[in-house]
Amino acid sequence: MKNDITVPALGESVVEARIAHWLKKEGAEVEVGDALVELETEKVNVDVTSETSGVLTKIMAREEDTVHIGDIIGEIESKSAMGNPPPPTEEPQGQVMETGTQITEVRNESRGIENEKSNVREVERATPVARKVAEEEGLKLSRVGGTGSGGRVTKRDVESFLKAQTEKSMTKEQEEGSDILENKALIVNRKSEFQSTERIKMSLRRKTIARRMLEAQQTTAMLTTFNEIDMSRVVELRKKYKDQFQQRTGVGLGIVSFFVKASIAALREFPRLNAEIDGDDIIYKHYYDIGVAIAAQEGLVVPVLRNADAMSFAEIEAGIKNFAEKSKSGSLTLEDLRGGTFTISNGGVFGSLMSTPILNPPQVGILGLHKIVERPVVENGQIVAKPMMYVALTYDHRIVDGSESVQFLVRVKEFVEDPAAMVIE
Repeated sequence: MKNDITVPALGESVVEARIAHWLKKEGAEVEVGDALVELETEKVNVDVTSETSGVLTKIMAREEDTVHIGDIIGEIESKSAMGNPPPPTEEPQGQVMETGTQITEVRNESRGIENEKSNVREVERATPVARKVAEEEGLKLSRVGGTGSGGRVTKRDVESFLKAQTEKSMTKEQEEGSDILENKALIVNRKSEFQSTERIKMSLRRKTIARRMLEAQQTTAMLTTFNEIDMSRVVELRKKYKDQFQQRTGVGLGIVSFFVKASIAALREFPRLNAEIDGDDIIYKHYYDIGVAIAAQEGLVVPVLRNADAMSFAEIEAGIKNFAEKSKSGSLTLEDLRGGTFTISNGGVFGSLMSTPILNPPQVGILGLHKIVERPVVENGQIVAKPMMYVALTYDHRIVDGSESVQFLVRVKEFVEDPAAMVIE
């Protein structure tokens, strides 16, 4: 019985994916739960697992192909329907006779018949796609080792063989001091005259980031306001309690948790920054799911701290640490990224002194944090050095007025400069 491998539902608003890697080859035996193929979506990568035991007999969608939910991308022949495999066909060995010390092989068929049978065997031991590629490249399949079921030669086997031959040929040319290779190296090194380039296909995630950034610019009335925050008290608190906090909670006391708390306190006073636009309506959200922007290998991701207003400093720090680890290992889920009412982005970890963050629609507010730098400031008529941070709030001017945005950022500043106020709040 044949079982189709189909593209599963991939989560909210995700309708297509790209084949990233086939984790099993054609002809491979699989068990229930085995990961068959890795799909790349605009948000996370997803493994498709086998729902039956058997042999992966057919792969219909190749790596880099774009597929949609419900598409059939392969077939598995269940073990119950396969039965016992036929015994291998023995090739005629011919007759051998010994004359003195010399052994002479006497063949039963003419050379022409033998070649014909060899060609038949060559066709039988290769997949149609492999035969086509070999024919186009003028390659005899008898030179290629097969890794498919029963030793069949697959397209990948042919491509690997051709690649190995090319690399071997290039190595030989290099050893012989080929004039051609020397000229190529000269051309590459003469960057003033020729620039080397590389073209790669965008990942779905990078394409989605590009599309959403462009949409944010085109569909919202973005405006950014700035302020600066004296981080002295936060720095002192972290220095005084960081070891105790680490021992008691198992996580470090970072900067972002202070801004999560301060932002929520300010959002309560200015609820439109926690809202969204739906047609001609404004949807006010009476909950606080705070997105925390994290730089991942394939691009920026924004996992969400659910009900962050009910979380302690330790829970916020643990949540951020967990997201960072999952981002590095590629194990973030669609649920981790879903929704969010307000976002915080910390460019300071990369050394950014000031920037204008871009909204993450349908959200209407995003707070950008930056590097803490000691700067001279006037305090009580004296010039003193203080650890200062520039902060930026980008907002959708369609529903958030300039006065609201400025006051919101001032409240964030007041809460961070006096952390005790957050406890009272």
